[in-house]
Amino acid sequence: MTTPSQPAEGRAIEVRCPGCGAMTLYSASNQYRPFCSARCQGHDFGAWANEAYRVEAKPSVEDIDD
Repeated sequence: MTTPSQPAEGRAIEVRCPGCGAMTLYSASNQYRPFCSARCQGHDFGAWANEAYRVEAKPSVEDIDD
């Protein structure tokens, strides 16, 4: 996870886009936040939909075959 830069008075926070790494504004004016564009947002959504990302979990009793 990236650490946002500290905003100066009256400035928006800048963060790295999780998709491409470009610096982007994390504010209400950025409709794709935390992403920099619709392309990066869509690519990330597609990866989740195709199960490219997984959350590791210990197998439960129901998951173990007899």
